[in-house]
Amino acid sequence: MTPGSNIPLPVARVTVDVAAPVRLDVSSLLLTADGKVRSDDDFIFYNQPTGPGVTYRSGGGTAPDAIVVDTTAVPPGIEKIVVTASPDAAGQTFQGIEPTATIRNADDNSVLASFTPPQLGSETALVIVEVYLRNGAWKARAVGQGYSNGLAGIATDFGVSVEEPAPPTPQPTAPPAPVAQPQVTTPPPPPAPPTATAAPTPPPSGKINLDKGRVSLQKNQTVSLVKGGRPLLSQVKMGLGWEPAFRGKDIDLDASVIAYGPQRNHIDSCYFGKLSIVNGAIKHSGDNLTGEGGGDDEVIVVDLGRLPQEVTGLVFTVNSFSGQKFTEVAKAYCRLLDAATGEELVRFDLTSAEAQTGVIMAKLIKQFSGEWEMTALGDFVKSRTVRGMVKPAAQSL
Repeated sequence: MTPGSNIPLPVARVTVDVAAPVRLDVSSLLLTADGKVRSDDDFIFYNQPTGPGVTYRSGGGTAPDAIVVDTTAVPPGIEKIVVTASPDAAGQTFQGIEPTATIRNADDNSVLASFTPPQLGSETALVIVEVYLRNGAWKARAVGQGYSNGLAGIATDFGVSVEEPAPPTPQPTAPPAPVAQPQVTTPPPPPAPPTATAAPTPPPSGKINLDKGRVSLQKNQTVSLVKGGRPLLSQVKMGLGWEPAFRGKDIDLDASVIAYGPQRNHIDSCYFGKLSIVNGAIKHSGDNLTGEGGGDDEVIVVDLGRLPQEVTGLVFTVNSFSGQKFTEVAKAYCRLLDAATGEELVRFDLTSAEAQTGVIMAKLIKQFSGEWEMTALGDFVKSRTVRGMVKPAAQSL
């Protein structure tokens, strides 16, 4: 596609992913006929990943981030969904970077169109494509409009409220209402911005980290394992626990971790039958046959600083070798702890269940900058063993 060109969408569900030689933050805004969001709930990004008919999907640092649009679920009054991209590194421009947006059929991943904006320079954010409604039919248009004041400039243009720095002297007015978008310092807020109602404001780096203590994740949320500006590269423990849903009934589940390389290639799996992998950098506590007892049922210790360079992704899974389904399990969770202090850093409680024998609980992904990010998953799979989890877990990276 070329700037301004458009195509009709032959399918109801499309994915727009944006790839580049550097890590990009991809986001989306749902716009009404006047080109504005209805509220800050219509700004979809890594810390607010779902909205009506629109979902943000992280690539985990090894694949491009994407926006999934289900046109059948877009609410009445929304006539356009814009997809934006900005370099993840603070202050980085698109000079020398050629981002490519690929529009795909979300059901079979087939390519419908692609677009690489030409002649980029000082821009720090782009509206790269838009999915829009025209005469009752959905279409996609190549845009490539650049902004020099980052994602905040785009958000402000479309009516999203952004947090301003505190004034140098006290003002005789009530403090502004809290807002939900990434902190910015340059653009003024638009007149009468909508009130934020959703995601908490992330730290200045643009990512949730460990600075404020324990982080409780929901499905598909991500936390950067950084504290005080320093990546966590020491030993951590991933504790996994569960209880039978029916009193007096034993349940035998097996916790495992699968190690992958940068091309989603399987390196090794650590489970009850192989308690140590990658030269002892990952170790398993052993099998719990009943699920009884307080605390974690099985623990996997990961020495982040000793992991080989080729290990860039870890996926934590739980399986029922005996065939019991997760509808027979209560209170399943995983939690990440500092191995030295025992402090709980991140927790994810599984709040739903499906009649399957496996679940992909969480993943740790190594970023280009060296720090690790943890994402809560909670995806159910039909597999009794870790061997059957290797392929679906790779697809989650």
